[in-house]
Amino acid sequence: MAAIYSGIHLKLKSLGTPWEDKLKLARFAWISSQCLLPNKEQVLLDWSTHALTGFYSKKVEFSQCVLEGLWRYLDDLLHSRKLHSLLSQGKTISLKPNMAQVLLDRLQECVYVGTGPSVCVSTLLSVCKAILSSPAFSSIFTTKYELMADLLAKLCSLACHRLQQPSFAGPLPAHKQPEPITESVTSQDEPMTESLQTQSTRHSNIAQSEPLIETPPDQPMTEPNTSQSQPPENHQSDHIYELLLQVLTCYLSVQRQQANPNRVYTIVTNQLIQPIILLRHLLTSGEHTPSHTHLRLRQQLSRDIRNKMDSILQLALFPSEHLTSYKEELLPHKEDFGKRGPGGVKGLLRPVSTILGKLSAHDYCESSLHYAVKSNALSLLFKLCLENYGKGGVGEEEEQRMLCFYFLTRLVHALDISLEGPTSSAPISPADAVKPTPLSDGQDSIPAAMSCSPESWSLALLALEALLSQALVADIYNIAADRIRHGEVQLNFYRRLVQILFNQAQPSIPAWYRCLKVLLGLNHLILEPDLDQLLSSAWVDSECVESRVQRARQLLVCSLFQTYTKLRQLPRLFSELLSIVCWPALDDIRPPLLTEGVCASLKTCLLDTPPSQGLEICSVVLGSIRTYVLPDLDVEEEEKVAMEGGGEDEEMEIDGGDKGENTGGKMDRKRVDASLKLISHSQLLHAVLFSLKTVDNTSPLPLVRQTHSLMEDMGQVVKALLQVVSSEKKDSDVGLDADIDLNAKTLDQTERNDASDPESEVLWKQKTQEAALLLRYTWVEVDTLFHINCSKYTSLELAQTQAPSQSQDEAPVGPLVQTHMEALLSGEILPGRLLPSPISPFCSPVSCLLLKLLTLQQLKKALLDTHLLARPATAALLSKAAQFILAREEFGVGLDEEQVWDGQIGSVNASSYHVAHWYVVTANLPLIAPYLTEGDVGCVADVLLDSMLSRQTGRNTDPQPVSLPGCLSVPLISSQLLQSPIFVELPSLYSAAVRTLTQRILGVLVASGAPQVCQTLLKFQEENLPHNVVVEEILRSSKTGDVSVLLTDTQTQELFNLLHIATNLNPDGMSSEDLSRLFLILFFILTSTSCQPDGDARGPSNPGDDVLFLEKLLRLLACLLEGSNFQSVLKQIHGSSLLQAAVSSLLLHSNRGRFCSTGSPDWLNLVKAMQDFIRSLVQLIIIRNSSVRLNLEQFTSYLTSNKIADRQLVAITAPTTAIIGKPVPGAAIFSVQLLLAALSSFSWAMTFNLGRSKPLDQTLTQMIARTTAALGPAIEDILKPQTVHQPVNQPASVLGQAFIVEVVTVMLQSELSSPPVEGDDNQSSTQPAMNHMTLYHSFYQQVLKEMSSAPRPVDFLVSSLHFLSAFYRIVKRTGGEEKEEGEEKKGGEEVDELYIQILQNVHRLLAAHWLSPSDVCELEPAVEDLLRHLVERSTTGQFNLLLLLIREGLDTGKLRAGGYREVLSAVTITKLLSCCQLPEPCSRALWLIAPQIISAMVFLVRSTSQDLSMTRPLTVPTVTSMTSLLRKGEGLISNPHHVTIVLGALQLVPLDHLTPLVYQSAFSVVHEALFAIIQCHPQVMLNAAPSFLNVFYRLVASVMQEGRQRGDSDTGPDSDVYLQCSRLVERMYSHIAATAESFTTLSAFMVAQYVTELQKVTLRPDVKLHLTEGIYRILDLCIEQDIKFLTAGLQMGVREVFNDLYSSYNHYHKAQRQGEDKYTA
Repeated sequence: MAAIYSGIHLKLKSLGTPWEDKLKLARFAWISSQCLLPNKEQVLLDWSTHALTGFYSKKVEFSQCVLEGLWRYLDDLLHSRKLHSLLSQGKTISLKPNMAQVLLDRLQECVYVGTGPSVCVSTLLSVCKAILSSPAFSSIFTTKYELMADLLAKLCSLACHRLQQPSFAGPLPAHKQPEPITESVTSQDEPMTESLQTQSTRHSNIAQSEPLIETPPDQPMTEPNTSQSQPPENHQSDHIYELLLQVLTCYLSVQRQQANPNRVYTIVTNQLIQPIILLRHLLTSGEHTPSHTHLRLRQQLSRDIRNKMDSILQLALFPSEHLTSYKEELLPHKEDFGKRGPGGVKGLLRPVSTILGKLSAHDYCESSLHYAVKSNALSLLFKLCLENYGKGGVGEEEEQRMLCFYFLTRLVHALDISLEGPTSSAPISPADAVKPTPLSDGQDSIPAAMSCSPESWSLALLALEALLSQALVADIYNIAADRIRHGEVQLNFYRRLVQILFNQAQPSIPAWYRCLKVLLGLNHLILEPDLDQLLSSAWVDSECVESRVQRARQLLVCSLFQTYTKLRQLPRLFSELLSIVCWPALDDIRPPLLTEGVCASLKTCLLDTPPSQGLEICSVVLGSIRTYVLPDLDVEEEEKVAMEGGGEDEEMEIDGGDKGENTGGKMDRKRVDASLKLISHSQLLHAVLFSLKTVDNTSPLPLVRQTHSLMEDMGQVVKALLQVVSSEKKDSDVGLDADIDLNAKTLDQTERNDASDPESEVLWKQKTQEAALLLRYTWVEVDTLFHINCSKYTSLELAQTQAPSQSQDEAPVGPLVQTHMEALLSGEILPGRLLPSPISPFCSPVSCLLLKLLTLQQLKKALLDTHLLARPATAALLSKAAQFILAREEFGVGLDEEQVWDGQIGSVNASSYHVAHWYVVTANLPLIAPYLTEGDVGCVADVLLDSMLSRQTGRNTDPQPVSLPGCLSVPLISSQLLQSPIFVELPSLYSAAVRTLTQRILGVLVASGAPQVCQTLLKFQEENLPHNVVVEEILRSSKTGDVSVLLTDTQTQELFNLLHIATNLNPDGMSSEDLSRLFLILFFILTSTSCQPDGDARGPSNPGDDVLFLEKLLRLLACLLEGSNFQSVLKQIHGSSLLQAAVSSLLLHSNRGRFCSTGSPDWLNLVKAMQDFIRSLVQLIIIRNSSVRLNLEQFTSYLTSNKIADRQLVAITAPTTAIIGKPVPGAAIFSVQLLLAALSSFSWAMTFNLGRSKPLDQTLTQMIARTTAALGPAIEDILKPQTVHQPVNQPASVLGQAFIVEVVTVMLQSELSSPPVEGDDNQSSTQPAMNHMTLYHSFYQQVLKEMSSAPRPVDFLVSSLHFLSAFYRIVKRTGGEEKEEGEEKKGGEEVDELYIQILQNVHRLLAAHWLSPSDVCELEPAVEDLLRHLVERSTTGQFNLLLLLIREGLDTGKLRAGGYREVLSAVTITKLLSCCQLPEPCSRALWLIAPQIISAMVFLVRSTSQDLSMTRPLTVPTVTSMTSLLRKGEGLISNPHHVTIVLGALQLVPLDHLTPLVYQSAFSVVHEALFAIIQCHPQVMLNAAPSFLNVFYRLVASVMQEGRQRGDSDTGPDSDVYLQCSRLVERMYSHIAATAESFTTLSAFMVAQYVTELQKVTLRPDVKLHLTEGIYRILDLCIEQDIKFLTAGLQMGVREVFNDLYSSYNHYHKAQRQGEDKYTA
C-alpha cells in the first residue's frame, strides 16, 4: 500500500511526469478503491486547484487540452456523490481561498469581446454552481462580501451579454466552429465590453484572444470517468440563469449580514446597480432580446431573478439608516422639521445624486438601450422608495411623503424633462436634453425645447406615467397640507409638468393621454388652468386614429366627465368645450367628438347630474349656436347684393375659370367654418338631450317650466336654421349648371372642402342641413317624449298649430300630423333639391337618414291617432311615408360586408349610410310593413337574402373575416332580424322571405340545365300551379333511382349557403303554401340530384362536401317537419313515401360510391341526421294520426323486404364495389349501415310512442316485431367471424363499435318495451323477450370485455352503458318470471351475478386512467341511468354490495398509494347514486351510512387540498358529490354536525395560484355547496353562520384578487371566468339577505370584510358592478347602529372606501328599493 501511495503521490508532484499522465493518474486515484491515499479527497482537490492557480499565475505551463481536462476534473470532483456523501457525514474538506479569484478572472474573460475564455463557459458555470451548493466550499466567496459582490457583477454582465447576442439557434459542430469571438461579435456589443473593462481594471492586461470553444458541461453528480456529450446551447444559457438565481440568493443572505449599511450602499452603487438594472431591463422587455425564444427562460425563473434583484436594491439603497441622508439632500431647510439628528453628519453624502449619476452614465450599456434602461430603473427606484420611506410613524408621515415627492422631482428631472423656465413650442427630446443650452440675451432660464424623436418621447412618457401612477396610489399628495404648510409646492410642480406636456404635446403616443389622466386623478386643479388646451389637444383636435391612442383618449375624456360630474361642474366643462369648438378648425372636417364609448360615459354622468344642470348644459349649447354660429350663417342685405353682383364671376369660376376670390367665395368659406361648428354643436345637444332623465308627473313645476323654456328656445333655433337652408331654394336655378357638373362626384368627395367655390357651397349647405335636421329630429323626439310622460308639460309642436281659442286637448292632432308628413314628403320643410335623390349633391347621407327618421316620427304619431287612421286619404299617405323610409331605389347599390356603422348619427357617411339605413328599416319593420307594397316587401326580402349570402360567401373565402367589436353591418343586422321572434310576427315579410329563398333554390336547379326537369321546375316556379309535378318527380326518382339534376361543385356550394340561411327560419311562422313549396323542393334535391365536379376541375368531387351537404339538407327537412302547417305537405304526399324516398335516395347514393371516401365523423353525422328525420316524421305521423297503420306498414314492408335486405346484406361478403370502373374497398358497407340505422331509428320511434292507446299499441307492436326480426339476422351476420376465404376487414369494425351497440340496444329496448301478447298461458307472454337472448348474452360478454380493457371512444362507452341498462332489465324480467322453485333460485343467482359484474365493470371504467374529466362528465348521465335501473328493484343484499363498494373506494389509503382514480370512481358513483330514486329500504340504508360517506369525503378534501395538481381531478368532484348528498339529504341528515364538517372542508379547497379554468371549477363547487347548505339545511345556519361566512369570505377575497384590473389582460376568454364568479357572489349575497334571521348580527361584519378587501385592489368595472350590487343587499340588513359602528371602527383608508360605498348605496340602491316598496303588498 505504501508503494501505491508513494508512487502516485510522487508522480503527481514530479516535474518530469507529463501533465497528461498526471491527469490520468488523478482520475484513476479518484475512482479506484485500491488506491488508498490519506485524506484522498482533500489531496486531489488541492492538487487540481494548485495546478490551476499555478497555470494562471504563470508558474507552470501545459497545453489547452490539459487545462480543459483539469477544469472538467475539478467539476467532476465537486459534483461527485462520494464527495457529497463524505461532507454530509461531517468530514472536513475545503477549497483554497485563491480559487475564488481564479473563477472571477475566468468569468471576466467570458464577458470580454476582445479576449475569449481559456476554458468552456459551461464548465466554469458548473464549477461555480457546485461550489455555491455546498456550505463547505461556498465559504471562499461568502466570507468576503466584496468577492460575493464581484461574483454577482460578473454573472450579471455575462447574462446581459448572452441576452444581447443576435441569435441562439444552437451550437455548431466541432469542425464548423466560428471564427474567434473578436471577429464574429457585432459592433453593438462593443460599448458594453468597454464599460465592463472600466468596472474591473485589474483585468485590463489580458491580451490573448482565443476562440470561445463551447464544450459541454459534465453531468452533475457523476464520477470523473463518465463520458460527456455536447448539450444544446439553450441548456447552457439556462444554466447561467439558474446559477444567477443561486448567486443572488447567497449574495442577499450575505448582504443582510453586513453591519455597515454605508459599506453595502457603496458596494452596490459602485459595482452592482448598473449590471443589475441592465439585466432587469433585458429580462423584463423582449424588445431588445431576440434570443429570448431560444433561451427558453421560464417565466417563474425570470420572475424570481427580478424579485431577488429588487430586494438587493431595496435593502442597499433605501435602508432606514439612510433616511436622514435622503432628508439632508432632498428636503429644503424650511421643511426639515428639525429632526435630522446627529446621524446626518455620519450618513451618506448626496445618495440620490450618486444613484442618478450611476444611472445617467453611458458606459454600461449600448447607447440605443441607455434611455430605456434608465427610464425603467427610475420607476423601479421610486417604487422601492415608496415601499420603504412612504409610510412613517406618528407625526412623520407627512414629512416622509414630502421626501418621496422631492425624490419624484429628481427622478422626473433625470428623465431629461426640464421643468425650469419658459418652454417654447418646439418639440423636446428627454434623451437629448442632458447638455446645458447656452442662454441668449435677456433669457432668464434654459428653454426645455430641443429636437426630439418619437421613440425617446414614448419611453419618457411611459416612465412618467409609471411615476405619477405610483404617486397617486401611494397618496403622497395631500392637497390641503400642500396648500397650508408647503406653499403649494406639489401643485406648482405638477402644473409645470402639465405645461411641458402641452407645449411638447405628443397626441400620437397613448402614454401622453394616460399621464394627463393620472394628473387629473391627483387634483383637477392641476389641469384646470389649461382646460382649454386639454380639450383641444386631447379631444377636439386630436386626429390620431390608432386604436391604442383612441382607447387612451377615450379613457381621458371619460375621466374628465366623471371628475366634473363629481364636482357638479359639468356645465362649466361644456362651456369650455364649446369655446374650443368655436375656434377656427385646423381642417375642414374635424374628427367626431362623440364616439360610442364617450357617449356611454356621458350618458352615465348625466344620469348622476341634477336635472337642472343637464338643462343648463343644453341652454349653453343653444346660446353658443345663437351667438357664434347663426350670425355667420345669416345673410345680410348688402351681402346678398354683393353675391348677386358676383354671381357671374362665380359661374365662370365653376365652369373652370382660374379667377381670384370674390365676395361670394369668401362668404361661402365663412359659412363652411360656421357649418362645421354647427354640426358639432348639434351632435352635442343631441347626445345630451337623449341622455337626460325625462320629466314626469313627479317632477317639480319649476323644472318643468325650465324644460319648456329650453324647448321653446330650441324650437326657435331650429326654425332659424331651417329658414337659412330654405332661403337657398330661390337661388337654386342660378347654380343649377354647376350642380349638374358636380352630380358625378361621390358623397365622400362632396364632403371635402376644396378651393373651388361650388364645392364650398355644397359643403356648408350639406353641414347646415345635417345640423338643422338633427336638431329638428331631436326636438320633435324629446318634445313628444316629455309630452307623453308629463301631463304638466305642453307640447310645443301642438302649440305651434293650434288655434288661440283651443286648448291643447282640443287641438286637432290628426290634421297636424298629416300636414307635417305631407310637408316632409313634398319638400316644403326643405328645398326639393335637398331631398334624398341619387343625383342630388346637396343631400348628404346624414340628411337622408334624418329625413327618414323625421318621417318615421310623424308615422308613429299618425298610428296613435285613431281618427286620422279612419280617414280615406290616410292609408295612401302612410304608404307613401313607408315607401319613403324604405327607399327601395337606394338598395340598388351593392351591399358590402365591410361596411360598418358604430350606431352614432354623427358617424354616418357614404360608406356607413347603407348600414344605418338598413338598421332604421329593420328596427321599424312592425310599423312600416303593413303599408309597404308587394314590390317593397320583395325588396326587403331580396336585401335580407343577398346580405346573408354575402356573409356566407365571405366566410367561405376568408375564414377569419375582419370585424369591429360593437359595430353593425348589413349582414349582421340581417342575421339578427332573421333570428328575431318579431320577424315571424310579420306574415307578409316572412312569407316574402321564404318565397324568395325558394325561388333562389329553384334558380340554382334550373341553372343546372337538365332538359328533362327544367320544364317541371319552371312550372313549379309559377305559384298558382299545383305541386303534383314535383311530387311525381320525387316518387319517380325514388322508384327508378334515376338522378334528374347534376349539380356542379359551385352550384352545390350555392345551395349549401341557401340551406344555411333556411336553418334560421322558424317553420311555425310559414304558411301552408310556403312550407309545402319549400319542403318539396328541398326533398326534390335529396331524391333527384347528384353532384359532379366542375368542368375545369380535375378529378372527382370531394365526397366529404357531399356528406356535409346532405347532412345539412336532412337537418333542415327534419326542422321543417316541426312546422304547425306541415299537414299540408302530407296532403300532397304520404308520409311513408317520404320515408321510403329519403332512405332509398341515400342507399342509391351509397351504392354509387358517393360516400366511399368519406371520413368517419362526417359520415356518422349524416347517419344521425337520417335517423333524426325518420324519428321526427314517424312521430309526426303517429301524433297527428295521419293514416298511421297504412304509412307504417308501407315503410316496414319496404325496410324488411327480401329485395332490399338481400341487396344490402350482400355487402357483408363483398370485398369491393366497382364505382365508375374503379374498385373501391368497403364501399357497400355504408349501405348496410344506412339500412341498420333506418331500421333501428324506426323501431325506436315506434317504441317511444307505445302506451298512447290500445289499438295503436297493437299496430306498433306488430311493426316492432317485424323490424326486430329483420335486425336480428343482420346483426348476427355482421358479428359472425370471417373465414380465411372471406375479406380480412370485419364488417363490425368497419361499421364501428358504437353504432353496433346502439343498434343492438334498440333491438333489446324494442323487445323489452313491447306489451305482452295475449295467449293461453303466461309463457307465451314472455316469448318476445326470448327471441334473441343468445345474441344478447354473447353481446353482453363482448361489451364487458371491451369496455375497460383499453382506451375506447366515449360514444362507444355511452352506448355500452345504455346496453347494460337494457340488458339488466330484460334479464331481471325473464329471471323474475320463472315459475318453478329451482329455476327461480337459478334465475335469482343469475341476476345477482349480473348485478355484481355490472357494478365492478362500471367502477373499473370510471377508474380508468385514460378517461379525462370531460369524458367522465359525458359518461355520467349514462351511468346514472344504469344505476337507476340497477337499484329500482334491487334487494337489500344487492344494495349493500353497492354501498360496500363505495365505502372501500373512499379509503384515503388508496389516495396515499397513488390510486386516486379508484377514489374518483367511488366519488362519482356516490354522486350519481344520490340522484337516483331509491326504494324505501335502500333509501333508509343510504341515508343511514351517508354521515360516514360525508366524513370520508371531508378527509379526502383535506388530503387533496395540499396538492394543487389534484384540485381539478379529485377535489372538485369530491366537493360536488358532497353537495349532491347535502341537496338530496334535506330532512334526512338529522345531525347538524355532519353538515358543519362540510364547511370545514370547504375552507381548505384551494383558490390561489390556479389557472382560470381550474379556478372557475373550484369556485363554482364551493359556491354550490354553500348554496345547498343555506337552502336545504337552514337549521344549521343558526349555529354555523360564522363558519359559513368564513368560507364565503374566501370566495369574495379570491374573486377580488383575481378580478382586479390588469391592463390588457382584462379582456379575453379568461376575463369571463372572473365575471361569472362575481355573478355567483352577487347571487350568494342575495340568498344571505333572504335568510336575514341567521345573519342579522353579522351583517356589519360582512360589510367590514368586504370594504377591507376592496381597499387593497382596484377592481375591473364589470366585476365591481356585480360585487357592489351584492353588498347592497347586505347593507339593506344593516341598521343605523351598524352604520355608526362601521364608521367609527374602520381604519382611515378603509373608512373612506366604506363612505363611498354607503353614499352610492343611498344614491342608487336605497332610493330604488324604496320606490319598489311602494308597489309591494
